[in-house]
Amino acid sequence: MRQISATELAGWLNDPARPAPLLLDVRQPWEFDTCHLADARLLPMAELPARLEALREEWPADAPVVCICHHGARSLQVAAFLERQGFGAVHNLSGGIDAWAREVDPAMPTY
Repeated sequence: MRQISATELAGWLNDPARPAPLLLDVRQPWEFDTCHLADARLLPMAELPARLEALREEWPADAPVVCICHHGARSLQVAAFLERQGFGAVHNLSGGIDAWAREVDPAMPTY
């Protein structure tokens, strides 16, 4: 698993030559409703084990995944879990959506 900063992720998302990652937002629905990245997929951390097989069917294990939460702690746990489950290109958004709002998109609501 690799830590990725908000500015690194912004560069990745703006680079058409790189394959787009699955942006896996592991926060609660109310947090996601407050703010989220475009194209992010909501999958609350507590629901992941029960929905793991569905995720495997939708997303190849070798394709890039970026796990996102509020400050980066929950997503770090999810990223480690996904690696243990065989996902190979897992990243954790260091500082979470809060870092994105501070470093990339100051217009994004914060909480």
